[in-house]
Amino acid sequence: MKRFLLLTVLVSVLVSCSAKKQIESAISNGNYDEAISEALRKLENNKDKNRKQDYIVMLEDAYYKVLEEDLNDLAHLKKDGNPEQYKTIYSIYVDLEERQNAIKRVMPLQINGKTLNLDFNDYTAEIVDYRYKTSEYLIGQGITLLDSGDKYNARQAHGIFSYIEEINPNFEENRSLITEAHEAGMDYVHVSVQNQTQQFIPQQLEADLIDFNTYGLNDFWTTYHTNTSETIDYDFAMALQLKQINISPERINETQILRQKQIVDGWEYQLDRNGNVKKDSLGNDIKIDKIITVKARFTEVLQTKSAQVIADVVYTDLKQNQTIDSYAIDSGIVFENVFGTFKGDKRALHKDDISLINQRQMRFPTDEQMVYDTGEDLKLKLKDIIGSYAFRRS
Repeated sequence: MKRFLLLTVLVSVLVSCSAKKQIESAISNGNYDEAISEALRKLENNKDKNRKQDYIVMLEDAYYKVLEEDLNDLAHLKKDGNPEQYKTIYSIYVDLEERQNAIKRVMPLQINGKTLNLDFNDYTAEIVDYRYKTSEYLIGQGITLLDSGDKYNARQAHGIFSYIEEINPNFEENRSLITEAHEAGMDYVHVSVQNQTQQFIPQQLEADLIDFNTYGLNDFWTTYHTNTSETIDYDFAMALQLKQINISPERINETQILRQKQIVDGWEYQLDRNGNVKKDSLGNDIKIDKIITVKARFTEVLQTKSAQVIADVVYTDLKQNQTIDSYAIDSGIVFENVFGTFKGDKRALHKDDISLINQRQMRFPTDEQMVYDTGEDLKLKLKDIIGSYAFRRS
């Protein structure tokens, strides 16, 4: 028990020393907020214990160093007077406020019996002031980008408006600008299935292949439409071009196997040389198993039919009227059914044979059903291509 207690104390001391070195290293490297966060974590519990004094001292040291650094940065940025720096100034004031609030949660703190008094300031006015200056400046930038008519500029504008919404909700009808930027930055893709096989394709399969509700692939900046809208100027087209459909004949292959086995078929009396029934030591008649050989001709029947669909996925830039990418898809499916028949003595069959003779011949699926079932695999491959594709302009 004593050894266990000594080990526990040793581990506790080592952990404490490691944490102190980590904080000291953060301070010496100028990572003051990291040092403050680690010190605050250590002071969450038992903050008045003597072993926590070093953390309080390091917390005070890191706080005043980062405070000096932030105030110097603010003075320099304000003196520069560049509106581009409004966002940075605002962020520094927010950091100052949040850092103070984090430290206040563990206050009061004692160092050598004396209450630690840190210099805290009220930054509310500055935060409000630069929140509006930042919003005002950035919203002008965003509107300029949005008015350029370029989709990628619209996406940048959306990011700016979203940031404004985060710090200053609905500033000057900013929410409507977010919606407008999203619509302006959206890529609209027209999706179609083109049957180039000169063969019949089930209508349900064609509908399923372009049913993008089943793919779940619309993302924030891309919307797929199977039916075009006159109000939308489409950016790209994605065509699933069915090139070839191969359907095999219905095949039935039979394999015949002769089964033979020796089995016990009842019993008979054991006779001596004179044809008399033998007796055991107790005078009872001796009986022995009657062994016979049974035979059966087992036929294994294999039904098969296969279908293959070969297609291309072709992406076209409608603005440039040129193909930008093409991917080949080869999808297939095999129908297979195995069953068995036999002639002769069923007792000669193996366990697997019995299982197969309990199966029955099945009706072959129609060509239409085979093509449709192949389409399920085709959809999965199409989904992988669409999901990994990033639209770009040449």
